[in-house]
Amino acid sequence: MVPTMIASVEAMLEGWRHNVGKETEVYEAFSVLTSEVISKTAFGSSYLEGKSIFEMLEKLGIVLFRNDGKVRFPIPEKLYKTADDIESDELEQSLRNSIIAIVNKREEKIKNGEANSYGNDFLGSLINIYRDKDENNRISLDDLIDECKTFYLAGHETTSSSLTWVILLLAIHTDWQQKAREEVLELFGKETPNPEGIAKLKIVNMIICETLRLYPPVTTLPRTVKSKVRLGKLVLPPNIEIFIPPLALHLNPEIWGRDAHLFKPERFLEGVAKATNNNTMAFLPFGYGPRTCVGLNFANTEAKIVLSMILQRYKFTLSPSYVHSPFPFLTIRPQHGVQVVLQSI
Repeated sequence: MVPTMIASVEAMLEGWRHNVGKETEVYEAFSVLTSEVISKTAFGSSYLEGKSIFEMLEKLGIVLFRNDGKVRFPIPEKLYKTADDIESDELEQSLRNSIIAIVNKREEKIKNGEANSYGNDFLGSLINIYRDKDENNRISLDDLIDECKTFYLAGHETTSSSLTWVILLLAIHTDWQQKAREEVLELFGKETPNPEGIAKLKIVNMIICETLRLYPPVTTLPRTVKSKVRLGKLVLPPNIEIFIPPLALHLNPEIWGRDAHLFKPERFLEGVAKATNNNTMAFLPFGYGPRTCVGLNFANTEAKIVLSMILQRYKFTLSPSYVHSPFPFLTIRPQHGVQVVLQSI
């Protein structure tokens, strides 16, 4: 996994060599990078193979976003469909067909003797469970497809947005950029990051945590109440859906202090528990408990590798053309991108 991530980052940075002293759009670059990484590491395919899936997920997200909160007449779908209903159905079917094609390609290699297993990546693990001889352990094809869609989206969109906000904040707070660079150079020098060193990146980790606090990947976490529960002064009945807003928790001055709106990575110097005054559920960039994002470690490792390799090569400042406009769409993304000016080290 790590070598694949490093190779993809090196390819991106090779293109950046021609942008030294010029404006570089990092959100678009990170979008392509994370798409390629998730395609290769989780599905054994290239960015181009996964590109159509990412594009369909993006279009489906636009349809969902457009209809979020709309009140509709209770007319059976068979009798009447809106243009968005039709587009959504077509996208869902195309997504299904594309993922099935990737699964079939993996299974064909077994049949043709080109491979002796489904592979040890995310897709291979899913196919193994899908083909499990024990019915109690087996998942359905629909489950497999849904898991793939989730991993494609979560492994791409959330990571690219988070990386973009980190670069923005470091371009503004150049003192923290330099602290992070010194840590990276002390651990790796000019060599590529290694797993042992990645685990020791304390300052970089503090910066990532503080960025996720200010710009959490998702705006709401939907949860279903399974049984009657008391939540503070509220009593929640079973079978209702609630929405947890991470950003409201992340900016609560009662937990984080009066400077909750400021970028202060030192909050996380002694870990999340200390930063939240032992209220760790107040920090929810990836959810919490058994429903924590399955890609948490994957995303953190990728972010640390990307940041380390950038800091080894470049200093960067915010471009005068940058317009700050965070936009909640699937994730909190920069509506007009993030532009920085690179300087070689």
